[in-house]
Amino acid sequence: MPVQQIAIPDSIKEIELTSSEEQLIDDANDRLEAFLLADQEVIENFVTCDFHLVAKALHWIDANHLLSGRRFCELGSGFGVCTMLAAHREMESVGIEIEPVLVSESNRLVEDLDVAADFFCGSFVPRGVLESIEFASEIENVSVEEGDVYREIGLAMDDFDLFFAFPWPGEHVFFESVFDQAAADGALLMTYRGRDGMNLVQKV
Repeated sequence: MPVQQIAIPDSIKEIELTSSEEQLIDDANDRLEAFLLADQEVIENFVTCDFHLVAKALHWIDANHLLSGRRFCELGSGFGVCTMLAAHREMESVGIEIEPVLVSESNRLVEDLDVAADFFCGSFVPRGVLESIEFASEIENVSVEEGDVYREIGLAMDDFDLFFAFPWPGEHVFFESVFDQAAADGALLMTYRGRDGMNLVQKV
């Protein structure tokens, strides 16, 4: 199997976050609440995940020395909070988001909080990948129009060591298929699955 499951224990919930991580999450949640209450067009596919759980999972991955390198990429980064949490773990952190307004908000937040993370607008699906994924046309909540955002970033998908995503129900297989096709051997993909918590796979 090219993708191998790695079990994340429930005990990660007991991990204590740093005060700077707690402050980042609090500040981001305040900004998110203001954004969602503002009088503007609703972004239907914009749903936030459990930032505390993501931060704790990042701690666990680090503590267990699972990373082959320090480059992090969030696929569908929204407000960029998880990307910024990875930056707090001293990772070279990048977020890719299809909605321009969310990229703008992420860049504003990262500047205000003085976090070293970068955000780019586009589809996270690399060129040439869809040809080998038969069900790509059935994905409703992901832009599958292949762009060249990685050219703008200056890195290819196989240059990253850890990916994070919050797929909609039923779309986890698509994310894993893109990861399997384009990521480097040894790379990790962590996804948030709502009530089921965190899921982690490695390309082997």
